[in-house]
Amino acid sequence: PIGEKQPIPLPTIRENDVMWKKTIWREIDFRQKMNQGFYYPETPHQDWKNLFTILKDALSDPSTGVVAYKDEQTGELLNPITWSEIQKNIKQTQTIPVYDENGNITGEKTVESEMSSSDVMRCQIKEVWYFDKQRSQLLVKLMAICPVRMVPQSDGSMLPERLFWVPYDDNLRKVLVNAYYYNRNNAAMQLSYDDVFVKRVFDSYIIREDNMYDRNVNTYATGVNALNESERIKQSIIDYEQFLWEY
Repeated sequence: PIGEKQPIPLPTIRENDVMWKKTIWREIDFRQKMNQGFYYPETPHQDWKNLFTILKDALSDPSTGVVAYKDEQTGELLNPITWSEIQKNIKQTQTIPVYDENGNITGEKTVESEMSSSDVMRCQIKEVWYFDKQRSQLLVKLMAICPVRMVPQSDGSMLPERLFWVPYDDNLRKVLVNAYYYNRNNAAMQLSYDDVFVKRVFDSYIIREDNMYDRNVNTYATGVNALNESERIKQSIIDYEQFLWEY
């Protein structure tokens, strides 16, 4: 439609110019101050929506062309999932007491409700870092986004659950570039969600790199060791580019 913004074209790359690449998965925690724009507002108002609401609205509207995929252990986007299937997965069941006319509990019943966007406190992204020998640059390309909801357990703890993966393609970018992201530093300079991802205006930590064991960092490191491993992977990417040059 006329008046809609279009995303800035990303650099084109020839496969023959890629002399090195590495696939990385990151997690963005919305509780961190820098990332709170992904979480708020919990209830949409005016032109402001949080990330999960934007993804949900795009997937429920076939005209956007945005498609979701099931979460796979391998991290690949193999099996598309329909919006009706997603709705079934994100519905929440709750057991509530049933009262008689005197206010006495006579039993229980199970009710279903839509999952609240406030339950989505994280997201994961899949990206590819590569060295373009034509430009002599180390570049990164975002491949997909996955909202992660926190599911309460009987012992009071919260466990993360990946909901679905959405490819970061032209269809999704057209949606995100027209979705406002709150700029807490300057309200006169509006950002879009596409700006945030392309310009990398977020804080994150690495949870996985492509490896022969097909495993995540948390399967062989926990706590501080997992953070150290995340930093090691990040540093190895930086070192690759630095070691190409002589000073």
